[in-house]
Amino acid sequence: MFSKTATGKSTETYYDKIARLKTELETADTVVVGAGAGLSTSAGMSYSGERFEKYFSDFHRKYGITDMYSGGFYPFDTLEEYWAWWSRHILVNRYEPGVGKPYADLLALVQDKDYFVLTTNVDHQFQLAGFDKNRLFYTQGDYGLWQCSKPCHNKTYDNEEAVRRMVAEQKDMKIPPALIPRCPVCGAPMTMNLRCDDAFVEDEGWHKAAERYNDFIRRHGDRHVLFLELGVGANTPAIIKYPFWRMTAQNPRAVYVCVNYGEAFCPKEIEEQSIRLDGDIGAVLRMITKPCV
Repeated sequence: MFSKTATGKSTETYYDKIARLKTELETADTVVVGAGAGLSTSAGMSYSGERFEKYFSDFHRKYGITDMYSGGFYPFDTLEEYWAWWSRHILVNRYEPGVGKPYADLLALVQDKDYFVLTTNVDHQFQLAGFDKNRLFYTQGDYGLWQCSKPCHNKTYDNEEAVRRMVAEQKDMKIPPALIPRCPVCGAPMTMNLRCDDAFVEDEGWHKAAERYNDFIRRHGDRHVLFLELGVGANTPAIIKYPFWRMTAQNPRAVYVCVNYGEAFCPKEIEEQSIRLDGDIGAVLRMITKPCV
């Protein structure tokens, strides 16, 4: 449908684009937010560098793990090691962080609009910031949920109490064997409810959120819709980026916005309906929330 050549530099200045985006946010009938990892990175939730060393320097020294993302795929020899890693990962990325300012700023911009959020992020920042949970669709899972590793049934389980205990009682990068979580139905080890293969459990809550999102899109398909894409990279473009492009092309009243550091582009077919901002998401949102630009 779209040409392979994406748009490059625009003749508009950065501040012209900020002004256009601010106007679109004020005048749009509907805002559909598509959020990727870049939004949480802008909020300080970096998976590498100083933050990684702060929480995982021991894992780095022993296993050579260099960042939190790759650590999630490390082939630990035992479940005691696996859950020592994951319990700490969940704690620092799901239960301990406060609300990132970009999330709070985004809520201030859309809370009085007819909005919906589609996100691949799994860190719960939207709900922590106060977004209406009935207007959120977490497509890729949630750090706060476990599932059966087989999986033998389509149900997920809250993990906060167990995670906090694992972190408190782990020693030498291992949890006590008695704390290894087991499926209450078949006894197999539990695993993270994160979409990384075809074993991902789409539970009842997931399907209800998907239905609410799809219904929202159907009801607003021909209105002045602002598709606000924030920090979506190239890992899973079929979830947010490509559908946003397609829906923009199908609706002449729609506007597509891409805010992403180093990756702000769109197909030439929708260039006239698009605003592309190559920069830090948090900085862009701060500028929009100012009284004037």
